[in-house]
Amino acid sequence: MTLKQSLEKWIVRATRSMQLRGKIVLFYGLIVFIPTVLLAVGAGLLTFHSVRDNYLLTIKEAVRQTAQSIDFRKQSYDLLATRTATDGELVSRLSRDYTDMLEQLETVNYVDRSLPLTAKYLPGIEDFRIYHTNDSLVQDGGMLWKPEDRMPAGIRENDWYEQTLASPDILSWSNARNDPRKLIVSCKIMDRYARIYGVIYLLLDYNDVFAELFNHPFSGAGDLYIVDKNEHIIASSESSEIGNRLSSSSLESYWAHQNQVSAPINGKVLIVQKLSDGWSVAALVHIDQMEEQTKRIYYTVGIGIAFFLLISIFLVMTVLKNVVRRIRKLGHRMTDISQGVFDVTVKNRDRDELGELEVLFNSMSSRLGRLVEENTQANLMEREQSFKALQAQINPHFIYNSLSLIRWRAMDLQDEMQLRTIDALTTFYRLALNNRVNATRIRDEVEHLKAYLEIQELRYPGRVGVRWEIEDDTLELYTIKLLLQPIVENCYLHGGITSRPDAIIRIAIRREEETVHFSVSDNGKGMKPDVLERVRAGSYEGTNNGFGMNNIRERLLLYFGPEGRLDVDSVWNEGTTVSIRIPVCEERPELRRGEGI
Repeated sequence: MTLKQSLEKWIVRATRSMQLRGKIVLFYGLIVFIPTVLLAVGAGLLTFHSVRDNYLLTIKEAVRQTAQSIDFRKQSYDLLATRTATDGELVSRLSRDYTDMLEQLETVNYVDRSLPLTAKYLPGIEDFRIYHTNDSLVQDGGMLWKPEDRMPAGIRENDWYEQTLASPDILSWSNARNDPRKLIVSCKIMDRYARIYGVIYLLLDYNDVFAELFNHPFSGAGDLYIVDKNEHIIASSESSEIGNRLSSSSLESYWAHQNQVSAPINGKVLIVQKLSDGWSVAALVHIDQMEEQTKRIYYTVGIGIAFFLLISIFLVMTVLKNVVRRIRKLGHRMTDISQGVFDVTVKNRDRDELGELEVLFNSMSSRLGRLVEENTQANLMEREQSFKALQAQINPHFIYNSLSLIRWRAMDLQDEMQLRTIDALTTFYRLALNNRVNATRIRDEVEHLKAYLEIQELRYPGRVGVRWEIEDDTLELYTIKLLLQPIVENCYLHGGITSRPDAIIRIAIRREEETVHFSVSDNGKGMKPDVLERVRAGSYEGTNNGFGMNNIRERLLLYFGPEGRLDVDSVWNEGTTVSIRIPVCEERPELRRGEGI
């Protein structure tokens, strides 16, 4: 006896006295519940360590990307100020002595016309000025200014100008004294010999330059700062610290311990990313947020265990209920058969003992269903054969032979009227009595309609005019037989066209993208509103034999589905228009069998 057989025998012996409910609960607990608990606890411990490492890596990557974005923005404004300050033409004009007002005007026009164009593509520039001390050059109040006692940014222009000249930096950033949320970019205007002729002044709106990056950084799990090389805070997510020195800010106590993740201070760690020109992007991250995430993980694990416990109970009860439900359903279906209802089945998805009973039951009921289906098919075949027999009653050869005989007699009598009538009838019945095909080219349908109109012209000579509006590219497309002739026949039978003065029938066929549009219009007596409504609803039945509108609608539906449409418009005592739309058919359309009908 193999180990597998011994184990199976022991399991059967151990659970022999247990009820079905107890067996299912035991096996489900051993196979699903206990392994799920063990895996959940192990996954929670592994996730705790993984979350801490990934959290810090994510923060560092976010700081790096933010630093790149800040550096790019800073360099954009630096480039604007530097390009303006190193403009050779500007340096030349600021360094010369002016004796003519016209020369000064040319310099003002050059500055006001050329330089502002470079700044219009950068956001947040509230003021763009060029300060100079050339006594022979005026200040125009546009871009050219001289340092005086004005205070555009909370500091006298003279003081700011002297401080900028005294600074060792050619380009510098600072916060406005009267409003820290305004940024000042200063750049010295120098020639190649380091002679200074003025200062570029850019006043920037903090909100347009940096506010987007500093709005709720790290989803509220930390603060973000920009510190320049002189340890001034240029920008910060804490608006109260913008413009402060690093030594007087809350960042100072962490600055000496930057990037020391293993030893956070007060639950926070400082991560610093260096930029160009000595700037730094500092992120003060709340490491305790990670602890909150860890707690959420443990809570999730606990909730998951409780959830799977409930699921376990639910699955056990579901299995038991399913067994009972299947037995009861099988009993109900047997009751149906005992009462004479044979077309019943039981859905079978399981391969257990109940499944075998369901298969046998379905086999018995399917045999009864096949007997009913065979009986239905026999009735359908009987109706089809009756229809074919009715078609066969009209013998095309008999009609052709009879018309041929009459035509020979008319030729002997040289009766042109009879010859025209017989030729039209021959064409008409050649197409109408061809029972082998129910679809034809539009060219043949038009030929059939012309034969019918020829017969009506011989019957009512000169009373009705016919206007043809047929596009040539539609003639080789396919349509179904007897589509237009019944509609034109209604013009004579119901429209009273022959009794109308200046009677006319307009027949149009045109292609509109992937649709062929047929239109038959007359100026007969039209339809009364109640009759028109019944015709459109398909409830109107004519009093004459032949094809009606309902027959055309049914055939359009059989061959083209919803794409085949018939519309009727009529005004009493004015006329009627019948429009038919079918899809473009370059191949012979086939009868649809259920789909789209």
